[in-house]
Amino acid sequence: MQTFDLASEGLRKLNQTLHAQNANTNQTEWNIVNPKGSHAIAVGLDAPISVTVNGSTGYYCAGMNQQADVHIKGSAGPGVAENMISGSVIVDGDASQYAGATGHGGLLVIKGNASSRCGISMKGIDIVVGGNVGHMSAFMAQSGNLVVCGDAGDALGDSLYEARLFVRGKVKSLGADCIEKEMRPEHLKILADLLERAGIDSKPEEFRRYGSARQLYNFHVDNAAAY
Repeated sequence: MQTFDLASEGLRKLNQTLHAQNANTNQTEWNIVNPKGSHAIAVGLDAPISVTVNGSTGYYCAGMNQQADVHIKGSAGPGVAENMISGSVIVDGDASQYAGATGHGGLLVIKGNASSRCGISMKGIDIVVGGNVGHMSAFMAQSGNLVVCGDAGDALGDSLYEARLFVRGKVKSLGADCIEKEMRPEHLKILADLLERAGIDSKPEEFRRYGSARQLYNFHVDNAAAY
């Protein structure tokens, strides 16, 4: 395992070092100490490496992630895993606003609560939140899955496209064009897989599913995967 002291070596050197890794690297395990809430830690990674951040982070940690597995042993500021393509990001604590925004793929797990706009404009990412999410979560979400094991705030799924929303607790209100939908066997299977991958011990049958009423947009649903 490679240990990097962010306090003494600096953010620029950290990200340059991580960006230098490729598919053939033998330095696959990275341990970052003394993050002290720094911004933009481990952004733009594109290699099958594992990065552990020992502490809380500022904004945009693990943004634009591809292939890497990032584990934040603390809480995360705004925009964690923003625009993620693949790989995984795990946050042991809470996450601030717009976690997983515009994510195209991969898995984001927030073991605590997420603030407002969690999953805004998500485009294929899977997000699992162990606690609650704030208002306007999944706003304009196009595809992917948002799983909320606690409660959801106001305007959940406002202007939703084809993302699937699963909520175990209460929903304060639904946004425009978002409705509750039937939980069919295929949805229970998807949800069970996500909960297992996230390491959360909840029963899929305890959740309700929400999705788009398809009244606010003008493309054919059979083409949804192309967007």
